[in-house]
Amino acid sequence: MQSVPPFRLARTPSTESTSAAGAYAGAHAGPADACCTPTEADLRSPHRRARLADLDSHLHCSVIGTCLSTNELRKLVPKFTDLDRQQATDLEIHHAAVELAIDGGAGGKALQKALDARYSGAVRRFDTAKDPEALLALWKESLKSGDIPPAYWALMTHPEAILSVRQAAFGDVHMLSHLVGAANRADIRRLVALEEENAALKDKIERQQDKLHELTAERDASLRQLSTQVAELSAKAERRPEPSEAGLEAEVQALREALVARDERLAIHTSRRETAEQRALDEQRHAHGLSQRLDDTIAMLNVVQAECNALEQALVAQGSEAGSKAEELSNLSGKRVVYVGGRPGSNAALRQLVESAGGDFIVHDGGIEDRKGMFAAALPRADIVVFPVDCIDHDSMNRLKRVCDRHQVDYHPVRTASVASFVELMTRLGRAASQSSSQSPQSGTPPASRFCLRHG
Repeated sequence: MQSVPPFRLARTPSTESTSAAGAYAGAHAGPADACCTPTEADLRSPHRRARLADLDSHLHCSVIGTCLSTNELRKLVPKFTDLDRQQATDLEIHHAAVELAIDGGAGGKALQKALDARYSGAVRRFDTAKDPEALLALWKESLKSGDIPPAYWALMTHPEAILSVRQAAFGDVHMLSHLVGAANRADIRRLVALEEENAALKDKIERQQDKLHELTAERDASLRQLSTQVAELSAKAERRPEPSEAGLEAEVQALREALVARDERLAIHTSRRETAEQRALDEQRHAHGLSQRLDDTIAMLNVVQAECNALEQALVAQGSEAGSKAEELSNLSGKRVVYVGGRPGSNAALRQLVESAGGDFIVHDGGIEDRKGMFAAALPRADIVVFPVDCIDHDSMNRLKRVCDRHQVDYHPVRTASVASFVELMTRLGRAASQSSSQSPQSGTPPASRFCLRHG
């Protein structure tokens, strides 16, 4: 069974078809309809970029959902529909925006204008591509750096965006949405499983405690019963006038047997009690360990959420008009940032972020190719030193700490070498600096890092 593409481009009838159109028609047996056959004018237009209304209706959902945030749509869509800005749900706003884009009226033109204004920098960067191969290479580069929304809009409206290029970009964005949703669902499932396991352990400990109390009560009752029997036997012995020697020996033997039986039962109950107490202690330690794991998981989720929010805000701000700077990275303007360790791909993206904010970004690989002795030459001129704890060895971290303390340079470890961890750190430092300046203008020291230099 032949597979069909996930969308169709809007086409106009034409007698001549390009090589791409021929390949598309060859993949599906039978004659191709005129309305479904891509022409040269549809696949590439050398005169102008495609408008939002020119795109296939199957693409409007992904373009609107990827390139425009819900807050922006809430400001724009109610102007052309009867939806209430405050009461309408996010899904209703999204559906209305897609319908406006399909209709191509005043609402579609407003969406087109907003997208062109917001991603003008990306459009100019993609204009350098003169063929589909160069356009696809720029898209792959943006996909690696995480700069998805600007590149997606610039590619979809590019004159050289043929069917295969648009289909590849659509598939990449579609699979990214699956990956993000799967990651969030996996974290939620792990959290729910830990909570259920913790509740089950608490119930088990309570049952063990109840069983221990029952055993203790039985032991006390047995001791009282034996004490009563001993007292009764002693009273009987005193009431007898002059027991015979044989009778006394029998009573003594009976008492000895009773004491032996009592000692055996006491030993059994004592052993059971000690076993139950040890089991209860083991369960308490296990429950405590699970509680710590739950707290660590929640803390990690909060850190990852903060990094994702900071990265999203930075990407949204980076895709705005040329010359604008992200508020989260405004504190880097005019500052020199030394980044020790990391990975080449993420370091390139970090360099672009810092330089776009007006800062200077210097990378030291932590001793892989650059010598560790260069720390002393690179750090004195730095305003801030950042290093990921997962991409630097312990010796380099200790050496870096000593050099920073010697030259009184602020250093901050981050959780990973990802762009999200760096953006979250800069956002947190900028927020702390603004709060400190508003409360006490003379105190500018950033707060201590939450990460351990040795364990991350």
